[in-house]
Amino acid sequence: MRPREDRPGERGRERAADAIAEGVRGVGPGEIPARLCDVAVELLPVTGASVSLHSDGMPVQLGASSAQAAYVTEIQATLGDGPCQSAAESGSPVLACDLTEGQDVLRWPVFAQQATAAGVRAVYSMPLGNDTVCVGTLDLYRDTPGDLTDRDLRTARVVAGMMTVALMALPRVEEAGDLGDERWLSGLATDQDQVYQATGMIMAQLGVGTDEALARLRAHAFAQARTAVEVARDVVGLRLRFDGE
Repeated sequence: MRPREDRPGERGRERAADAIAEGVRGVGPGEIPARLCDVAVELLPVTGASVSLHSDGMPVQLGASSAQAAYVTEIQATLGDGPCQSAAESGSPVLACDLTEGQDVLRWPVFAQQATAAGVRAVYSMPLGNDTVCVGTLDLYRDTPGDLTDRDLRTARVVAGMMTVALMALPRVEEAGDLGDERWLSGLATDQDQVYQATGMIMAQLGVGTDEALARLRAHAFAQARTAVEVARDVVGLRLRFDGE
């Protein structure tokens, strides 16, 4: 009979499961993503967390534990670069343990500068999904550089796995029935739709393809110190045209 040396790991999974169950107890579907981020901060040595779904290379933020976490996630969406983008593309955890110097700065120089200016020194991005499909990321932020221990990384994987299950179980707009305002993706879908619509308008204005149009939108947002969603709203609202740039 094999020794029970995996008991600490089992206890960690049980603790994470109990914390998640308690964290979402009695809340509506629209609150669950942010509550799950709060649980991640409670379980791990991090100062913030956010969760995003990824569609056509554009993260759609579902919830965050703090304004700082939400802001740094939006920076990654606007730049189209950063640990969360890398995790979504590779389907594997991406650990940026020191955004103040070294290889992480070399890999994401602009994001590292923006993140540290916002008070974030390390980012750990966990893919959400399975071995073949990545549907999003759980992004963990810390205000000091440093590695996650093996135990912390196991816990982060457990939280990401349970978050994937929880998010996939939530009702979409077309499935929500009589949930009314609880239709959890309705507002988020509006933001994403505006980005898609703005991209299409930029394509028409400049006669370029989808990737180029999205890159122009992101570049304009970065140059103006705004988010991609904010710029998209101006394009859709006819307050901004790109053929005049």
